[in-house]
Amino acid sequence: MKICVLTTLLFAAEVLVPAAVVSAQVTSGGSGKERAEAKVTLDSPSGGNLRTFVPTTVSEGWRDVYAAIPDPTLTPPMPGPDDIEAWGDIHRASEEAPAAEVDEIIRRYDIEVEARDFAGVPVLEVTPKGWQDNGKVLVYIHGGAYTLFTARTTLGSSGPVAAHTGLRVISIDYTNPPKAKWQEVTSQVVTVFEELLRQGFEMEDIAVYGDSAGGGLTAGSVLKLRDAGLGMPAAVVLWSPWADITETGDTYQTLKDAEPNYLYETVLGPSANAYADPKDQKHPYVSAVYGDFEKGFPPTLIQGGTREIFLSNFVRLYRAIDSAGQVVTLDIYEGMPHVFQVKLPASPESVTAVKKMDAFLVKHLKK
Repeated sequence: MKICVLTTLLFAAEVLVPAAVVSAQVTSGGSGKERAEAKVTLDSPSGGNLRTFVPTTVSEGWRDVYAAIPDPTLTPPMPGPDDIEAWGDIHRASEEAPAAEVDEIIRRYDIEVEARDFAGVPVLEVTPKGWQDNGKVLVYIHGGAYTLFTARTTLGSSGPVAAHTGLRVISIDYTNPPKAKWQEVTSQVVTVFEELLRQGFEMEDIAVYGDSAGGGLTAGSVLKLRDAGLGMPAAVVLWSPWADITETGDTYQTLKDAEPNYLYETVLGPSANAYADPKDQKHPYVSAVYGDFEKGFPPTLIQGGTREIFLSNFVRLYRAIDSAGQVVTLDIYEGMPHVFQVKLPASPESVTAVKKMDAFLVKHLKK
């Protein structure tokens, strides 16, 4: 069970997938070649298997990405919300698996990584080569269905972003549920912002980005910052944000059989319950689509792909922010899977998305 669950989540999230894990999963149902040939179809989803469909309208390289994604229908259910021991086993495995790939990220992007403590909350400070202090900082909140990964195993996101934007990145190592529920996790994010303010930063000097569950946590935490009277960062960037953790919205159903990474009932639902009790799951700090944005919200860039079960999350969050008169951009990419910017960083789609993120930060953070 562990290898199947772990592999599914590694592919779904913003971490590099170890070759050994890929091999263990792909060869479980035949040779790697047989699995790859069976999984991928180009512009002809014959047999009704939309999960394996790769349109010819995406750039080269994505066929191999889709071929390597494990079949999510074979993934056993994640543990129950109170099974801390079982969640701990999966979490430990997720930290051990990509160790070599994390070292490669540090080398490839020539970044410096330093562990720090921000008023009791652990963070990683990610500094790009040649960094010059311009008084600006970018906070990163990682994904992993809330329950998995750390600031270190998600350097595949924060490292390239630091390198491409030239910004120092503060990656928050929040406590993974179910060891902590949403109230504590969002408070940890607030604490990091409070520490930056104590260090002399103004909110106009700070931007924040998050991906997947980290995108949902980013939006919810900004609402919490605002409501606490602490102000709001200068800009928000959300990659594939899980902005409604309930199974609500059009594409939870219409893309249910096309989503290549996971099923709600086996992965997303149990993770949602580990993060927040069902009665709390529509709280705006948990599912930001239910927030009141008329009270204010920073300029926001939302990026995602058309092959995501979360697509309605992006649209609904965009509509909520836009209808409240706030500045927001929805930037959707043809045929792209969840957090595509990290899965194939050199692809034209990923390069374009990161360039747009950088331009957005230049404009609103005035870096």
